[in-house]
Order: sequence, then structure tokens, then C-alpha cells
Amino acid sequence: MSRDHVQSVERSAREAEPSPHAAEAPFLELLARGAAVDAYEEPVLLARAEAQPAARITALEHAKLLALRVRSELEGRRRREAELSALFETAHDLAGLRDLDAVLPAIVQRARSLLGTDVAYLSLHDAARGDTYMRVTEGSVAARFQQLRLGMGEGLGGLVAQTARPYVTDDYFRDGRFQHTTTIDAGVQDEGLVAILGVPLMLGPQVIGVLFAADRRARVFEREQIALLGSFAALAAAAIDTANLLTETRSALAGLERANEIIQDRSAVIERASDIHDRLAELVLRGGGVHDVAAAVAEVLDGTVEFTESAHTPAPALEASRAEGHAVRHGTDWIAAVTAGGELLGALVLRGHPHLDPVDQRTLERAAMVTSLLLLARRSAAEAEQRVRGELLDDLLDARDRDARLLRERATRLHADLDATHVVLAARLDAPAVDADQEAAARRRLWSAASHLAATRRGLAAARDGGTVLLLPLVRGDSVTDLARRTARHLGTAVHEAVTVGASAAVDDLAARPDAVAAAYVEARRCLDALRILGRTGDGAAADDFGFLGLLLAGDRDIAGFVDRTVGQVVAYDERRGTDLLHTLDAYFACGMSPARTKDELHVHVNTVAQRLERVGRLLGDDWQSPARVLEIQLALRLHRLSAA
Repeated sequence: MSRDHVQSVERSAREAEPSPHAAEAPFLELLARGAAVDAYEEPVLLARAEAQPAARITALEHAKLLALRVRSELEGRRRREAELSALFETAHDLAGLRDLDAVLPAIVQRARSLLGTDVAYLSLHDAARGDTYMRVTEGSVAARFQQLRLGMGEGLGGLVAQTARPYVTDDYFRDGRFQHTTTIDAGVQDEGLVAILGVPLMLGPQVIGVLFAADRRARVFEREQIALLGSFAALAAAAIDTANLLTETRSALAGLERANEIIQDRSAVIERASDIHDRLAELVLRGGGVHDVAAAVAEVLDGTVEFTESAHTPAPALEASRAEGHAVRHGTDWIAAVTAGGELLGALVLRGHPHLDPVDQRTLERAAMVTSLLLLARRSAAEAEQRVRGELLDDLLDARDRDARLLRERATRLHADLDATHVVLAARLDAPAVDADQEAAARRRLWSAASHLAATRRGLAAARDGGTVLLLPLVRGDSVTDLARRTARHLGTAVHEAVTVGASAAVDDLAARPDAVAAAYVEARRCLDALRILGRTGDGAAADDFGFLGLLLAGDRDIAGFVDRTVGQVVAYDERRGTDLLHTLDAYFACGMSPARTKDELHVHVNTVAQRLERVGRLLGDDWQSPARVLEIQLALRLHRLSAA
């Protein structure tokens, strides 16, 4: 306030009527305009300069003190209003924050702003290590200070964390109330801090950290400032707790979402497992096959599944699956061994599916188990059918007085037709056996292969005389020899050994003539023995394939048939043309196959003999003069003459 203004006020007061409040007027004006503290001395100094009465000066001094008290009270209220407003704003701001990394810097920034300090920082408690560590700083410039860790009782912050009470120091390095350490003092010295105020961050009785406000010069923190920072620390602790709870909630929600995804995925897998269980059960009930199981599993697992024989499956993976009893991974495939009672029957292979869920893996293993059951059931059914087929063939061979109608009915149930033309075949293994067990196993394999062949060809098969006998229908256009050789090859391939097969001549009307089967079997056995004697193991043949030896092998001694097969065309030619080729052949052989001597025997020209022999060659074939053919032709000529006589 200017001196002229004060004098004017004083003159106006003197000219007016005396008032007990005249001394307070200048100070009320100063209060009204919010003057500085120094301005309150001017009315007193002016009165003294003007040598005003002592009572006046005393009144002014008293009014000044009252005014300063009022001014201090007003400033305190304004400060408290500002602090409360700041606290409310802080609470509002913190309430809007949802991330701890955003909450902590906001707390430190607000603390520094409220107290007007150079630096503010916050440390949090580390339960695992039992100390506190610097989490966020505001206004800090020293890297070592920003990385400090304070043990319980170490430094001012460690003392606050240990006692859960606020501490303040005007000069950090001269304060001996707390434990100084080289590391902490070095960090504080790098930052240049002198005055430090620390208040605990409390959640109930637990200290979760310390909030600091610090200056790089000596400073006395007033009680109101300590209380203000403590109030702010309470808000900060609540905000930190809220942020942690929200983080935990989000983490829990994320975990729940993941759990829900896992549950949904597990549910889908379980649904697939339930689906394949129902399908496999249905397949078993309706008598499905191995490939039906593979198709069902392939559809459910969305892949390619196939049943493979043991020989066509990778041996290491197959043996591992067999030993462990679980499906094993092989490259991008999964292999589940199909076993029954220690016997390896094959494998189910899931192609191109490297990442398989454990439940889907068990589904593949369950499918392999069902496959083994189906294979065993099929084997049992096949063996039962084989036994029935063998029993029927045994009856045809042994019980010749069986009723024809019953035989037909039994054959019909086995899809066999006894009224069709059949061939009886005798088959036997030719490889020598090491011991009796090996020989028995080989015979079982031969019987199984023969039974399977009979079932597919609508025939019958039975084990007999150390080998196997088959009764197979003869298809029109097929020959007995071809059937015998084809059967030998098929059985040999199935048992991986040489199998020799002898065949009878074709027989008809087996139901009405069951004894014909026994006779045909004897003939087939003779052919089998002849093949083995001649060293033709692994081959198949019928009596007709042995020439005149076939007369000895054939059960009915078909002489007319042998003559017809050997020289029948020559006989027919003579009958049609009235020629005498048969007489020429007799003379030719009687003369030692000499044309010159033959012409004398026949009393014809030698050219005539040559022409007749050329005609015989065209009828009998170019090899008719080979030693084997000559023997058969001479025998046929002799039998023809005897039969004619």
C-alpha cells in the first residue's frame, strides 16, 4: 500500500467521529485484497512515522495481529480446500484407471504435484524376497537410485515399511534414526536428495509399499503435509489394490475363457469319442467288417484310416504299439497294433495326422480293439463254417448211404451245389518239417487256406491223410488240369510253401452217387503220388495228363477214353473217308518204323506209305513219332484192336 493512500485513510479517520474499530479498517482492506504479509506492517510504520498517539499505535498493532491471524486462517482453509479438491480429483482420476502400470505413475505424479517437491517415488513390497524395491519415480535423474532395493529397516523407506509409520528427515545423511547402507546412500547421493518424507501404503494392517516426497535442499515438512501425503497414500493403496483386483479379475476371466475353450474342445472330443463308440457298437452288432471300422474312425477323426497287414506296417512302430498297448506316432501317422491273445493280426493306421488329441488317440486304440474282436469273430465263424464244410465232405467220402435229400440241404446251407460237376483234389505240403509241432502247424495252415478257397469257390474242404482234400465245382470252359494247377499255385502262395495237387476226373450228381466222391478221391490221391514220384512237387495234374499211365491212375480205367484221346482222330478219319490209316500205323510200328519194309508188308508203293504217314502226322501232331507218343499210340492201337474183337 502506498504512503499517500495510508495518510489519506488516517486523515479521514481523524476527521470522522471516534470509533473503537478505526484501527482495524486498513487491515480489513488488506485482507479483502489478499495482500502479502509484509504489507500488514505499513499502517503501523506510518503511524509511528507521523508520531501518532501511543494508544493509536497499540490499537494498530493489535489489529495487525488479528488480521494476520485471520489471514493465516483463511490461507489454511484455502490450502485445505485445495488439498481436499486435489484428493477428490486424485480419487476420481485413480478410480478411472484400470491398469497397475497406469495407476502407479499417476500416484507418484500427483504426490509430487501436491507437495511441490523435486522428486516423488514409490516402492512396493516383494513378499518373495522380504524387501521393497523401487517401482516408479517422478523427477529422478539417477539410474542407480531408480534401481534401489531396501531391506526391512534399511534406509528411511525400509524403516517406514518395517514400522508401518511415516518418517521424515530434514537432512538424510545426518539422520541416525535409520540404518544407512552403502548401496542406499550411494543411490540417494547420486540423486542429490536431502529432505525426504515417507509414508506407508497400507491395506488393512499390511504394508504394501512406501510413498515418498523428497527435495534436493533442506526442508521442513509440516504436519499438514505429512497428513496430506498420508491421506493420499491411503487413496493410492486403495487404487493399487483395485488395480491388482482388476488385474486378477481379468486374469481369472482370461483363465475362465481359456477353461471354457478347453471345456468346449474337450466336449467336442468327448462327443467324437461317444459318436465313434456308438458307431463301433453298431458295427459289431450288425456284423460289420474291418474296413467298416476304419471308415467310421476316419470320418470321426477327419483323416484317412486303413487296416494294414503286419508285413506292410513299419515294424518298429508296430512292435512299440504292441508292447505298450497304445497307439504310437510314426512320422505324420499314428499306428495302433491289432492284437488278440499275443497274436499280431495287423494294425490300424491313421494317415497324415501328426497332432492327435489324447482322447482321439484312445479312440484309435479302441477301434483297434474292436477290429481285433471282429477279426476273431470272423475267424471263429470261418473256422466253424470250415468244420461244417469238412464234416459234409467227410460224410460224402465215408458214409455212402447218406440220404441224398439231406445232403443237398446241408450243401445248400453252405452255398454249395451237389448237382453241379465237381472235381476232387488231393493237396499236400512237400517241404520237410523240422519237428512234429512244426508239421502240425503247417498242416493247419494248409487246411485253413484250402477251407478259405473252398468257401470262396462254393466248394468243400477237409483235412485227411496228412493233407487236405477239396471238392470244387468245375466251371464250364475250364479243364481239370487247369483247376489242379491253379489250386496248387493258390495254396502254395497262401502257406508260403510248395503244395502239390492231384485231381480226379470230373464227377456229376454227387448227392445221388455219394460213392463217386470216394472213388474220385482215390484217383486224385494216385495222381498226387505220381506227381511226387516224378519229382513234380508244387505242381498240379489230373490222370489225363499222364498218358497211358493215367490208365493205371484212373479209378474207373477209362480205356475207351484213352483210345479216343490218343488215336481217336485217326479212327474217325478212317470211318469218314474209308481209308486204312490205322492198319498202316500197325504195319509201320511192326516193321520197326521203316517205310521201306512197311511198303512190302502192305504191298504198296513207298510214296503211298509216306503220304499216309504224313496224313497221320497232321491228325496226331508233329510229335507223334517221339518215343513217349509212340508208346502211347501203340498201346492205344492194341487196346482198340482188342475192344473191336
